[in-house]
Amino acid sequence: MNQPLLEVRNLRTYLKSGCREVRAVEDISFTIPKGESFCLVGESGSGKSVSALSVIRLLPEAIASHPSGEILFNGQDLLKLDDPAIRKVRGSQIAMIFQEPMTSLNPVLTIGEQISEALQLHYPSMSVTETEERTILALEQVQISKASERFSDYPHQLSGGQRQRVMIAMALACEPQLLIADEPTTALDVTVQAEILRLMRQLQDDTGMSMLFITHDFGVVAQMAQWVGVMREGRLVENGSCAAVLRNPQHTYTQHLLASLPENLTKPTLVRPPIQEAISQVADNVSLVQIRDLKVWFPIRKGLFRRTIDYVRAVDKVSLDIPKGQIVALVGESGCGKTTLGRAVLQLEKPTSGSIHLEGHELTGLNARQLRPWRKKMQIAFQDPQSSLNPRLLVETMLTEPMKVHGIGANHEERIELAAQILESVQLMRDFLWRYPHEFSGGQRQRIGLARALTLNPEFIVCDEITSALDVSVQAEILQLLLNIRQIRNLTLLFITHNIGVVEYLSDWTVVMYKGKIVEQGETAQICMNPRHPYTQKLLAAVPRLLV
Repeated sequence: MNQPLLEVRNLRTYLKSGCREVRAVEDISFTIPKGESFCLVGESGSGKSVSALSVIRLLPEAIASHPSGEILFNGQDLLKLDDPAIRKVRGSQIAMIFQEPMTSLNPVLTIGEQISEALQLHYPSMSVTETEERTILALEQVQISKASERFSDYPHQLSGGQRQRVMIAMALACEPQLLIADEPTTALDVTVQAEILRLMRQLQDDTGMSMLFITHDFGVVAQMAQWVGVMREGRLVENGSCAAVLRNPQHTYTQHLLASLPENLTKPTLVRPPIQEAISQVADNVSLVQIRDLKVWFPIRKGLFRRTIDYVRAVDKVSLDIPKGQIVALVGESGCGKTTLGRAVLQLEKPTSGSIHLEGHELTGLNARQLRPWRKKMQIAFQDPQSSLNPRLLVETMLTEPMKVHGIGANHEERIELAAQILESVQLMRDFLWRYPHEFSGGQRQRIGLARALTLNPEFIVCDEITSALDVSVQAEILQLLLNIRQIRNLTLLFITHNIGVVEYLSDWTVVMYKGKIVEQGETAQICMNPRHPYTQKLLAAVPRLLV
């Protein structure tokens, strides 16, 4: 191990929450050598981000306290510094990249102004011209094209990957010795993530800085870290070299996390009752959903009279068959048209042209009244249950209301019993009927979203990125639950995702979209093992793998 740059010794961080005291970080110790990377991994609420914010002293003093511990940076205890002294350290010696750049960047300032502000704060003698030149150089370092032109752009004018690069440029502008990166690639597409990780490794090699990298993705850990710490409930349960922790985990929690990765899960064999086998062999070859030459175009209007000058071709001449009882994965990067295609199939987005057949019946062109009988047969589970579940309604109301609309159940008591059975089918307790969405964890809310989709006993469900925001162990539970429900109900699923590990574990058939078109499709094993289209090859090559 090289000479240590940062030493955290027996750190405790307690937070006040009303009359309660939350022990967010409990007696953790770790060391980051100069020029090396230390990854903190763990699930939501484990204390990773609080640990990082404690190091840079960004927690509000009114609610945060450190009953014990030391944070030694170049031998100096940061916990003992007063406000002026710690402000000199922040930015110039220790910088931080936050998880969500859109909320971290100031929307009313240009990106050039925001980077220049940091430089002027730490180098007050630097002239305006020098500051601008240094800012443009920082943007060029993170490979922002036409950096001098981007200087005057606002955050909303940049893509997600570009905004994350701006955050990195801002953090590195003052050439810090330690960079803290809090989930910097979580919201990015796999190819953009690969570019950001490659960029950070290159900048580390060029500058010799150290990194404290926070993530829940073990593939990213394998690529970025020399040292790994695993956190659970505020404690560091395992700490060691990357190779040792990933190849031979000692703690049961680390073993559980690694076993929950999609590539380590054992996919159950689809077993049907013998009396249904003959029927199923025929049914498996029947397309439940048939899409032909589907287009969903959105007009681009400009000028005083808002004339249409062009179209955004979100879905462009797509043809696809979804076999009955199969799980079809729809993969691609943000903006490729995945979600628009899924919504168009359900008639939540009106197609521009083309046809969509469900059980041989044409859906396009039907009005709301004509579509109502078909709504029972097709449902959707949304990406973010926090925003898709009505916060004012009990779970009971969310599940029984659709039943009442579609005439399911003879009376309210019967509908409540059906709702309770559906909750049990997604491994939730009956008592949860009488709770509100905010009373549940993220994984439980996702199960409620699935329960709502199953309420009308549909034949076809669109699952739109339903595991993207979940911890690895919760994700494993949801995937296993989906396979179990598919087997019991013989459901057909269109599973929209950008997680290739999930695709390999869950799906029977994989469809790859790029710029509104399907560029490749086939059996999942064939697509993942032998991709033919250059875009599919690029997509799979960008996936961070856990190779141990």
